[in-house]
Amino acid sequence: MKWLGSFRDALAKTRENLAGHLNALVGRQLVDDQFWQELEETLIAADFGVPTTEKIIGQLKVAAQQQNLRAAQDVVRVFRTDVADYLNHPRVAPPAVESKPHVILVVGVNGSGKTTTIGKLAAKERARGRSVLFVAADTFRAAAADQLAVWAGRVGADIVRRKEGADPAAVVFDGLVAAKSRAVDVVFIDTAGRLQTKHNLMEELKKIERVIAREVEAAPHETLLVLDASTGQNALSQAKLFHDATKVSGIVLTKLDGTSKGGIIVAIMDQVDLPVQFIGFGERTEQLGPFDPKSYVEALF
Repeated sequence: MKWLGSFRDALAKTRENLAGHLNALVGRQLVDDQFWQELEETLIAADFGVPTTEKIIGQLKVAAQQQNLRAAQDVVRVFRTDVADYLNHPRVAPPAVESKPHVILVVGVNGSGKTTTIGKLAAKERARGRSVLFVAADTFRAAAADQLAVWAGRVGADIVRRKEGADPAAVVFDGLVAAKSRAVDVVFIDTAGRLQTKHNLMEELKKIERVIAREVEAAPHETLLVLDASTGQNALSQAKLFHDATKVSGIVLTKLDGTSKGGIIVAIMDQVDLPVQFIGFGERTEQLGPFDPKSYVEALF
């Protein structure tokens, strides 16, 4: 219940924006052309995105016709019920840690919160009694390894790093060798923030993946894409392009507490064949947790 309460607080801006507009629509009473137009504008403003919004509106119109829904409150009720359908994904739960080391590659653009996400996820692994090693493969950004080292000290994880400007793939190799020799349970690999349009950086990411696959069987076991929810539709664009460039297994959506556009979760789950596995909404470790569609819908409305 504490988690749900925190989640509700994080979605307060989105809820106020969306619920306020929906309540105004309910007050209109009749389902007419203006109602549909205002509902469409409301969903787009909450960052459901144009394609997903058009799909939702289309399905609601069919439901309104089939069920003879004439009151706005009835259509809004159906919307609130059906929106959960867009959030179901067969791979929402992250894979279990079954082999050593379990390798998690973390990717995304600068500023999305990759390093902080690694620290929070590692804290949860340590709480389960698992050993953790960080690999500081972001050798481009000044003090990136230092930031990761702070988290390592905070959660009790080992860290493998090299000097700034070193070959990231070489750092990954060193890290995996160390993980195997120390029988580490979980390895988190922090990569440099890269724009999804930078071809050379994407190629470097593929090189890192090749090193991982060569050193650890069936690895990386997870590739998590960290997205900043406050960037809205740009986060959706990043999800599509990263998914095309590498084998992303799941999404971590951060900074939900700083945006009124929490509907981006629906857009991502609808438009990209990837599950949102974790959500983050603050600096504390407990402010990152598994994404649950039911809790999301409850918090949203």
